[in-house]
Amino acid sequence: MTTMSQTAVQPANASTSGGFVRWIEARVNTFAAHWVRKEAVKALQQLDDRALRDIGISRSQIERAVCGVADPNSAGFGEGCGPAMRAMNSNSTGK
Repeated sequence: MTTMSQTAVQPANASTSGGFVRWIEARVNTFAAHWVRKEAVKALQQLDDRALRDIGISRSQIERAVCGVADPNSAGFGEGCGPAMRAMNSNSTGK
């Protein structure tokens, strides 16, 4: 009886290209998520203060609400946000 010991062996370049594809996919997903958050912030900023109150946030809480921070008293940004969202916020307000 013979044993097939090489059935799980893959070419070395397949794992390298697979890693590169996963890296590209992660960057595209990150960019897409950032773009969606940016558009959501833009849409909420266009609402008047009364409409924002109706949904339970103030103008100063828009970025945190988009990022998913549940506690309105929280000073930080949500897990889905970070330096990129802070940079976007400072660029949009002219800081």
